[in-house]
Amino acid sequence: MSLEPVARAVLSGWGRVPRSAADVRHPATMGEFERSLNTIGPRGAIARGLGRSYGDAAQNAGGTVVDTTAVARVEIDDRSGLVTASAGTSLDELLRILVPRGRFVPVTPGTRYVTVGGAIAADIHGKNHHRVGSWCQAVRSIRLLIPSGEILTVTPESDPALFWATAGGMGLTGVIIDATFNCPPIETSLLSVDTLRTNDLDGVMAAMVEADHLYDYSVAWIDLMSTGGSMGRSVLTRGRFAQLDELDAAQRLRPLAFDPKVRVGAPPWVPAGLLNPLSVRAFNELWFRKAPAERTAELQSIGAFFHPLDMVRGWNRIYGKRGFLQWQFVVPDDADDTLRSIVGQLSSAGCTSFLAVLKRFGPGNDGPLSFPAAGWTLALDIPAGIAGLGPLLDRLDVEVAGAGGRIYLAKDSRLAPHMVPEMYPRLDEWRRTRDQVDPSRTLTSDLARRLKLIDA
Repeated sequence: MSLEPVARAVLSGWGRVPRSAADVRHPATMGEFERSLNTIGPRGAIARGLGRSYGDAAQNAGGTVVDTTAVARVEIDDRSGLVTASAGTSLDELLRILVPRGRFVPVTPGTRYVTVGGAIAADIHGKNHHRVGSWCQAVRSIRLLIPSGEILTVTPESDPALFWATAGGMGLTGVIIDATFNCPPIETSLLSVDTLRTNDLDGVMAAMVEADHLYDYSVAWIDLMSTGGSMGRSVLTRGRFAQLDELDAAQRLRPLAFDPKVRVGAPPWVPAGLLNPLSVRAFNELWFRKAPAERTAELQSIGAFFHPLDMVRGWNRIYGKRGFLQWQFVVPDDADDTLRSIVGQLSSAGCTSFLAVLKRFGPGNDGPLSFPAAGWTLALDIPAGIAGLGPLLDRLDVEVAGAGGRIYLAKDSRLAPHMVPEMYPRLDEWRRTRDQVDPSRTLTSDLARRLKLIDA
């Protein structure tokens, strides 16, 4: 039985490169969704949410892509904080339901426009990893559709191997139907935020080591265009949800207000070369100088603190037709010299990134392909097509792997496949678990083929 409607479409990730064409299925009911792996062709299938992975994880050239977003369902147990949501439910939809009821999602990345299924497939992390871990550490159960047509209910207790293979498994262990996860309570929708401006990389690293444990959320913006004595100068923001008695009288009238707005849209056409060393250096200088040297207990909204880029609709278009890539790595705590070396090389190369963020991870989980591990993680956006960018990142990949680190697959679009087993030494264990539920290897993607995740 085939599903309708089916449309041929050219897809990309949020970085807008690479692109590939696939037959996209749009199940509109839960019944259609549960039959979404029927009559799959030889190029296989992959599920897709809102397309916010940066590379090719939710693409399948010449094959089938199952769009999960038309089927959204949310059930909440207000007493326990347990939420069951369908895979296509976005964090934006969840937050609009949860926040007025005094709950928050366990983890949020830098955008609300990711789905529950995508959060599991990428095992997303946020500014609170050092305190609570990644998304899948809050998940209690997953309903997983496998190519045989069977729907499995998978929990960390009932089938730990399959559960943790699915956590960060890039959608290759099955199509997630829905999941049940825990959402923590909040008293207000405002955060009490401390800001600290540091003059170099060593300064921000020292500040994070010294006091991150005092905060629920922590992130640093880094200026990768600065060199010399100011290399890695940063703006560090850390915070927690404010309590009711920290709000003024007007704010207490609506302590759980949540209605984030899109303030502006990026133009549909952006001239080539808009983001160049001169413009990015000027932006970074302005961003650094406008930050206070030190400020404490500033009240910020959820949108301002967690999702500032969501205020700009289609912000990925500012990189022009060539698009951009995001490169994110993690190295262990004791590899701080590797972090300094990488920042130094990026700065010396004039890396034109105005979005570079540094965080500290707590311990990882048991997922063989889950990205977070205890240590330092740096993520940066870089316009595609910069001369020498490929060889530079290839060299830095080797440094990361040599330090015991890894690259985040959910954001990757260019990693060499031979690096994956070195960065993810449990890859063969993951393959064995995956093959038990999909021996015919029906579930696949452009990323899976490019990195040889399925076929050794």
